[in-house]
Amino acid sequence: MLPGDGIGPEVTRAALHVLTIVRPDVECVEAPVGGAALARGLPALPDQTRALCDRSNAILFGSVGLPQYEGKSLPQRPEYALFLLRRDYELYANLRPVRVFAGLEDASPLRPEIVRGIDMIVVRELTGGIYYGQPKEQRSVGGVEEAVDTMIYRAPEIERIVRIAFELARARRKRLTSVDKQNILETSRLWRRVTDAIAREYSDVRLEHLLVDTAAMQLVQRPGEFDVIVTENMFGDILSDEAAILTGSIGTLPSASLGVRGREGRPFGLYEPIGGTAPSIAGKNVANPTAAILSAAMLLRHSLADDAGAERIERAVDRAYADGLRTAELVRSGDSPLSTEAFAQAVVERL
Repeated sequence: MLPGDGIGPEVTRAALHVLTIVRPDVECVEAPVGGAALARGLPALPDQTRALCDRSNAILFGSVGLPQYEGKSLPQRPEYALFLLRRDYELYANLRPVRVFAGLEDASPLRPEIVRGIDMIVVRELTGGIYYGQPKEQRSVGGVEEAVDTMIYRAPEIERIVRIAFELARARRKRLTSVDKQNILETSRLWRRVTDAIAREYSDVRLEHLLVDTAAMQLVQRPGEFDVIVTENMFGDILSDEAAILTGSIGTLPSASLGVRGREGRPFGLYEPIGGTAPSIAGKNVANPTAAILSAAMLLRHSLADDAGAERIERAVDRAYADGLRTAELVRSGDSPLSTEAFAQAVVERL
């Protein structure tokens, strides 16, 4: 468990409370990361933290990033830890479930009838594309400043992420939307060709291609019609955040970043809420722990192959919201919000 900064320690403790009730056999060891490590004079990802991750089955992550580190070079910022973990463990598949809980439709910025029943997963390729391509630099050419970022994808990188998306779609509603910009980008043309080739192995899954600008519009117009969305790194970064806000609170949304480890291909993942550190409310016991709790459920499902345990947690969270329980950012007028700890306990009581 790497709690990190801001509200990270509070929500990960809440998630661990739920996780250990469901799986008391899981041994969880805590280590510093991000700003919590930098404040001790350590790197953002200390050697002992990396060694702990090396011998663990999974990582339950809080969040990293604090205002006092803004403007510093990347290795001196808390976020560098997350960059290193994704890169060094080759966590190439980012899964972001987006679901509107029954009773929370009025929290969305869209009309309740548009968002009711939203249940999708955005599958983002996480270790390739423009974020990692080389060269990446600022330079002066003929006295004129310019900058370059290289966008590159190789067919095997596309194939492995698209295959994960097809498998997810096959287990859900059998609809997959692949998002690209093939009318402009060569990388997208390769992406579409590889996706179409793999689709022949999944004749039971309906494949739809959308250009990224069209996908951005349709996420607002018809979000309930999406099932699984797969796309490259930068498009996925943007679209997954757009999809997240449809729910009205990023405090309810978990994520998993997955790779494989060893010759036997054991699944290894980093599980984290997507909401960030929220330093303005850190230490006040008011943060919504739902995303962290559901991230722990994803850890059970993907890294420990425990679907039953994951479903127990997810059903308990559903029941808590169905019973009208809310944390501060979701509380209805006239109702009293639950604290971080109280909401986690309410979930435990509904397991």
